Amino acid sequence: MYTLRVETEQIRLPDYIVRKFIGKVIQFIEIKDGFIMKTVSDNIKEARGLLKDKRFSTERYFQLKQDEKAIEK
Repeated sequence: MYTLRVETEQIRLPDYIVRKFIGKVIQFIEIKDGFIMKTVSDNIKEARGLLKDKRFSTERYFQLKQDEKAIEK
């Protein structure tokens, strides 16, 4: 737990907190008791490469969907 007194319009966060947020976009969410600092994630960027080396492709996906439709008929 770290506390600080705000005496100007700028807030200086401790180095160990700043290091965790370097290079990330941060969102401040106001709640009843104060604020929450949360990193904003880009789900598309995080998912990129998830299926790499899994033998999965869009062609294979579409073929599986066509096979499922054929089975349903």
